[in-house]
Amino acid sequence: MQQTEQQIFLNHIAQTSPFPFLIEIEKAKGVYLYDKNGKSYMDLISGVAVSNLGHQHPKVIEAIKSQVDKHLHTMVYGEYVQSSVNQLAKTLTSHLPSHLNSVYFCNSGAESIEGALKLAKRITGRTELLSFKGAYHGSTHGALSISSNENKKYRFRPLLPDVGFLKLNDFEGLDRITTKTACVIIETIQGDAGVRIPQQNFLKALRKKCNETGTILIMDEIQSGIGRTGKLFAFEHFDVEPDILCTAKALGGGLPLGAFIAKKEYMDLFTKNPMLGHINTFGGNPVSCAASAATLEVILEDGFLEDVERKGKIFEDSIRHPAIKEIRRIGMMFAIEFDSAEIVSKIVQECLKNGVICFWFLSCPDSFRIAPPLTINDDEINTACEVINNAIKKSI
Repeated sequence: MQQTEQQIFLNHIAQTSPFPFLIEIEKAKGVYLYDKNGKSYMDLISGVAVSNLGHQHPKVIEAIKSQVDKHLHTMVYGEYVQSSVNQLAKTLTSHLPSHLNSVYFCNSGAESIEGALKLAKRITGRTELLSFKGAYHGSTHGALSISSNENKKYRFRPLLPDVGFLKLNDFEGLDRITTKTACVIIETIQGDAGVRIPQQNFLKALRKKCNETGTILIMDEIQSGIGRTGKLFAFEHFDVEPDILCTAKALGGGLPLGAFIAKKEYMDLFTKNPMLGHINTFGGNPVSCAASAATLEVILEDGFLEDVERKGKIFEDSIRHPAIKEIRRIGMMFAIEFDSAEIVSKIVQECLKNGVICFWFLSCPDSFRIAPPLTINDDEINTACEVINNAIKKSI
């Protein structure tokens, strides 16, 4: 008997939870996904902060097709000169502080974190890694070690040793950073914790303490980067600069791509003692880099950054119900909090039934997330808010 698409999916593709959405995607365009029956779903999470330009943006598709006609993978990372990779590195570094001038391309956010941790150890010769309570940096062993949700970690111990956790906006806790600390890693905006925004003076104090102790400051902008907050990178809001910057998700324009970025003197340490201190087969894939370069061009040149805050404010002002405990927002990155995970689950499912995709946070079950494509227009925002408000009313 022939299996359905859902049966193949459930029986032969490894699952991450017992409750997948199970939408059978036929196509995607703009802010919409379409199933095989033609039903449309407004994607208010951008594939979880990936599709910042929506789906199938024409300039991104054109760049992908152009690169595919030239070549795909040709060699492991770092051996051949490739124009799409060069173009992307040039664009990124030209829009970053001058010391962030060397890019190591990889395939994902977790890979960018792994590379950044190794680089911090190599720079300092130290082993202690400090992260933050509420942090999520990925699911590989190193990234999981510095993520704080113990419920996701305990089955996989032992993880990396010499890891500790600070508390966001706790100034006294900064004394934990010493000359034994290789790095402090912080999400510039904590994503999985439910859009937690640091105080500017806290980030400045963190930067100062890292300077005093010779500790590398890593900023994780895997979710918050590439225009999501109204700046190309969220650290621009705070007048604080990292030593190493991690980015991924929206960077690839819908294709797999990550990067960690530091000054060249630091990155050159990977070339000796030992040589090939960090290696990667598919990092800097030319097609992904072409998509990324086109994505950055659109975001930087087509006026999207200037409109993020205005659109975000429409969402914030339009989603209204007495049961909402708090809306946490920066740009178009939202957490909408209620009294319980049960209420949140009902709202998300009701929205899905009515063609609007919201989503959960792994470590903040009392809130649901929205992170709409930056291309969403005002009429689409109003439609989405109406669906969300009706879902809230029905779920309370």
